[in-house]
Amino acid sequence: MANSSSTTEKNTGMAVVAYLLFFVPLLTDSAKDPFVKFHVKQSLLIVCGLVATAVIGWIPIIGWLIAMIAPLLIFVLWIIGILNAVAGKKEPLPVVGKYAEEWFKF
Repeated sequence: MANSSSTTEKNTGMAVVAYLLFFVPLLTDSAKDPFVKFHVKQSLLIVCGLVATAVIGWIPIIGWLIAMIAPLLIFVLWIIGILNAVAGKKEPLPVVGKYAEEWFKF
């Protein structure tokens, strides 16, 4: 039973690491774990949101407004993702999380 507990802790830890550097869990044995893979996809979605926000930020006026608000919303999603990973939950992020499984097939 102790082995099962340590596996769960390791996977939870790697799921949290996915939100800090999404590619690191993919370089370890945890890449095969569906729980870790789920959180890597959620994290990758957050990174894509940040890149999209940076690109949109170049558009005068409306882009600037979006570039001021979007990072705050993305930060909230990031915190929710980390809290879900720590709690061992496999819940998609609000509003955008459902697209992670659709867009990222690995």
